[in-house]
Amino acid sequence: MGVGEVFWLYVWLIIMANAGMALYGLIMRPNVLKKIACLTVLADTSFIVLALIGYRFKYPVSPYVMTSWAPDNATLTRFISESVDPLPPTLTITAVVINLSITILLVFLAIRLYEVYGTLDVKKIAMIKKELRGEQ
Repeated sequence: MGVGEVFWLYVWLIIMANAGMALYGLIMRPNVLKKIACLTVLADTSFIVLALIGYRFKYPVSPYVMTSWAPDNATLTRFISESVDPLPPTLTITAVVINLSITILLVFLAIRLYEVYGTLDVKKIAMIKKELRGEQ
């Protein structure tokens, strides 16, 4: 196993551990703000994965510079195999903007939830709702 393979194994293990902790917090924590934070961490982890896909498992990637205006097939093949794919970083930037707007919406809803129920604990909110309905 080479140094590059060990590096990529380490990177993917850290990413999976990060995603696992975010999923654990999202499922097990009753506080709404903690759920929002874990959802944001999970989204950021997916953004890192999406950006790393563009590197095609070659890191660090030095930019390949074509020196002629009319390159031959060998030059184009080398350029395609060594360059970073531009689509994943582009999609990542778009997803970051969408994630920010969704996070702002969720925080606003958490503020309203606190104003109505006086708590951000999901279990306590469920109990309050049962009491308001008259259920046991």
